[in-house]
Amino acid sequence: MISLPSPQQLRYLLALADHGHFGRAAAACTVTQSTLSAGIIALERQLDAALLERGAAKRPIFTPLGLEVVARARTALAALEAVAETAAASRDPLSGPLRLGVIPTIGPFLLPRLMPALRQAFPRLRLWLREDQTERLLAQLDAGRLDLLLLALPCACGDAEILPIALDPFLAAFPAGHRLAARDRIPAGALSAEHLLLLEDGHCLREHALDACGLPRAVAPVEDNFAATSLHTLVQMVASGLGVTLLPRLSVEGGVLAGAAVEVRPLEAPGVAEAAPGRSLALAWRSRSPRAAEFRGLAPTIAAAIGTA
Repeated sequence: MISLPSPQQLRYLLALADHGHFGRAAAACTVTQSTLSAGIIALERQLDAALLERGAAKRPIFTPLGLEVVARARTALAALEAVAETAAASRDPLSGPLRLGVIPTIGPFLLPRLMPALRQAFPRLRLWLREDQTERLLAQLDAGRLDLLLLALPCACGDAEILPIALDPFLAAFPAGHRLAARDRIPAGALSAEHLLLLEDGHCLREHALDACGLPRAVAPVEDNFAATSLHTLVQMVASGLGVTLLPRLSVEGGVLAGAAVEVRPLEAPGVAEAAPGRSLALAWRSRSPRAAEFRGLAPTIAAAIGTA
């Protein structure tokens, strides 16, 4: 019979792969560095294979076989965790720890309202939060470090299961007294004649805003050396008269304009039966997650908070 690696050995290996440093990997596993090193050496002996190159390099270097074992270890540990999660979910749904990732253009504006609603509806749920850009959140979801994401569509979500839960229309934002302030609704095409300010590359809102409003990429001031890193910064740039922008309604109702001399107007719908330009907010989780029914159970509470934020 083949001698199987222990879950702890696999955790040590994955921690080393994720942190790229023996000390940080040991700290993440709450063990000493010598314990972690001994565990990986024992794993190599058990497999009768070299997973790491031994040499003068300060950072651990995985052999080709080591990289393959790391990938398979992720899958194996995720399967083991799914066994435990399935049993826990059947005993007490929507209880215990839940690791939620949320993008920066949603989190600050929704969480102050959402967290109290979740505590009231699911008092036994312990929510751990991680705010980051979409690409990095998806990588953490795939690696098993997050359970559920709240993000905006469209996105390159890979194999994740997606559940759209709400629409978030865009609003045109411009300095107080701007000529567009005389209009009740703004045609998206009118913004092509303006200096359109956007978030820096890496924020999905940048592409969502241009796509939803049918604006060409050339509208974005790519020649500029400066771009906003957050919606709050973007609002201050608009207030200073540097240009106009597009803001999600969620952020405006969440207070992003507080104290800024900025006016907003809704965008015109492209057709009579069509919705105004906006983005779709959605939940995402690993395909075949045993907690999928729980995540769907959270959706109405989250959607309600979005609708009243």
